[in-house]
Amino acid sequence: MPITVAVDCMGGDHGPPVTVPAALAFARAHPEVELVLVGRPGPIEEALRAEGGPPARVRLQPASQVVGMDEAPVQALRYKKDSSMRVAVNLVKGGAAHACVSAGNTGALMATARYVLKTLPDIERPAIATVLPNMRGTHTYVLDLGANVDCTPAQLLQFGIMGAMLVSAVEHRDRPSVGLLNIGVEDIKGNDTVKRAAELLRESGLNFAGNVEGDDIYKGTVDVVVCDGFVGNAVLKASEGVAQMLVALLRAEFQRTLWRRVAALAVRPVFEALRAQMDPRRYNGASLLGLRGVVVKSHGAADAYAFAQALARALEEVRNDVVARIAQRMQRAAALAASTVRADA
Repeated sequence: MPITVAVDCMGGDHGPPVTVPAALAFARAHPEVELVLVGRPGPIEEALRAEGGPPARVRLQPASQVVGMDEAPVQALRYKKDSSMRVAVNLVKGGAAHACVSAGNTGALMATARYVLKTLPDIERPAIATVLPNMRGTHTYVLDLGANVDCTPAQLLQFGIMGAMLVSAVEHRDRPSVGLLNIGVEDIKGNDTVKRAAELLRESGLNFAGNVEGDDIYKGTVDVVVCDGFVGNAVLKASEGVAQMLVALLRAEFQRTLWRRVAALAVRPVFEALRAQMDPRRYNGASLLGLRGVVVKSHGAADAYAFAQALARALEEVRNDVVARIAQRMQRAAALAASTVRADA
């Protein structure tokens, strides 16, 4: 049975001129996948004609409305029921698609997905997770990245479980390591919420490595780093800024003198390899975990290459049954918590 992905073609800073070519390139590279392009027919058909028309496995699903990038999530949820975003999520809800991908308004996407799909049993709030490169040549998964600014210890535990199941599925690791982002590795560090979350993670049966600091994300100390959305979003944006700064500084230094420009030609392959490795487009595609369906958020400013990476992320999650894995592990966690309460009683 082919995997079907619904694509919100109207979302993001660019809309169909980026999302449609990305979707068609992805479809050509993955003949086992069917795509549903959701949005206003006129702009989508124009983009399709520019690409020579759609393959047989790509179809159009009309949607009359578009959610603005600065639109309030409540407004989008209440008044944009025929938006490309809402229709794409509805396709997942109805079983017509296995996943949906959108570069649209993050808050509106989370609100819409949570309202339409609902959360899995024992999941209080969905979380946004993304993958970042590390010095070990592997990846570090970080969550939450902004969906939940204030979190309880129980919710941080849920994030740890969801992140571990995601890594176990897509990276094929039996017991991925989980760390809790803190201001120090010592148990006495952090606020009361983080301290209690650490206790819950130790009792959870996860491969909990304890507290980690910000630099551990890029050292690859653990596979999964758990934090609240306020901290996670700040870490992500700071990381993107550092990567852009390093590339810009290197380019400026190589252009400073004639000798350096000559030297730059010799080291250009190394510089290009480094830039490619640090390119945030390679890691585009944040997973909205904890929902009863696969939803992936692309960066709003993504180009066609980056948007295709988000489509690939959605495909991997469907192939590896991430939603079912999270549901099963949460069921075990709930049973363990219940047995602990009975034992204490």
